[in-house]
Order: sequence, then C-alpha cells, then structure tokens
Amino acid sequence: MSETQQPTPARPIWRLIYLLPLGLFMVLVLVFFSRLEFGGDPEAIPSALIGKPAPDFSLPPLEGLNVPGFARADFTGKVTLVNVFASWCVPCRAEHPVLTALAKDTRVRVVGINYKDQSGNALAFLNGLGNPYAAVGVDQRGRAAIDWGVYGVPETFLVGRDGIIVAKIIGPLDPDNVEHQLKPAIEKALAGG
Repeated sequence: MSETQQPTPARPIWRLIYLLPLGLFMVLVLVFFSRLEFGGDPEAIPSALIGKPAPDFSLPPLEGLNVPGFARADFTGKVTLVNVFASWCVPCRAEHPVLTALAKDTRVRVVGINYKDQSGNALAFLNGLGNPYAAVGVDQRGRAAIDWGVYGVPETFLVGRDGIIVAKIIGPLDPDNVEHQLKPAIEKALAGG
C-alpha cells in the first residue's frame, strides 16, 4: 500500500444493531396495518362454541320481573336468541330497540342473561325500556357467561332447536349485523340446517 492510499474504514457493526429494533418495529407496524385494512372485521372473534351444544347451566329468574329464569333444557325444540346484557352497559341500552323488534318474530324465542348486575338496576332497566325477553336468567357472579365464552356485554348467541349454538355476535345488535349476520342464521336454524 502506498503512503497516499488510506484504508477504507470498516462499518461499525453497532450501527446495524441499533437499526435492527427499528426494522422489526416497522415490520410489525406493516403486519398490524395490513391485518386491520385487509384482514376482515376486527370485531369478528371466532367462538369455539359454534357448532357445539350450549353449555349446561341453570339461571334463576330476575325477581320482580314476570318471566321465568331458564336453563339449557329450555332450548330443546325452539330456535332461541340468547342476549347477554347488563343495566350498566351503555351499548346494551343502544341495542334494546333492535332486541324489541326481534322479539316480535314469534318463530324465535328471545331470552336474556343478566350479567353481573344489581337486581334492582336490571329491573329498572327493563321496566324503563320494555322487556323483550321471554325469560331472564340472573348470572350474578358471571359463571354462566364464562361457560358461554363471553368476552363482554352485550353479546348474542343463536341456539338451534337441537340446542347447538349456530351463531355469535359480539357487541351490540344493530340493523346491519341483524340483516347480514343474524337473520340468515335464524332462517338457516329454522330450516333445520
């Protein structure tokens, strides 16, 4: 090597080490963004119970309301919509008119599981907004909701005449999810499929 030529300095490897976390972070951002944009409905959480029998449970009635509690045995022979609700749940209040409209369809029995609620508050909620339920079971400790795989309230399940869970909707019922998810599932359950 001559005196005029200088050796090229080696790139320090530590610069690459500092860039590695940034690169991994960018990859994760791209994955999350693509999942949100192109991966379907982020609220569509699959239920392991679809296609399986409804859990074995028996819930007492809400005192002061003139409807019975209910149990798994009550599903036999009827297509049943099971709505998990609470008086303290704001989205439950928003979906209430939709449930009231669904309850007018005599082909489907609408029942409610009152989740971790004070009985007086639940009674005031239903007396104030109207009671769309043919039966209301009280789940004071939330045990039945755990067996149903409930993530939070409101959640709604459709149970076929054979006691098999055929559909689940997470979040409040609205005209869109009733028209595109629930009604087709109801028609299929009524047809025996």
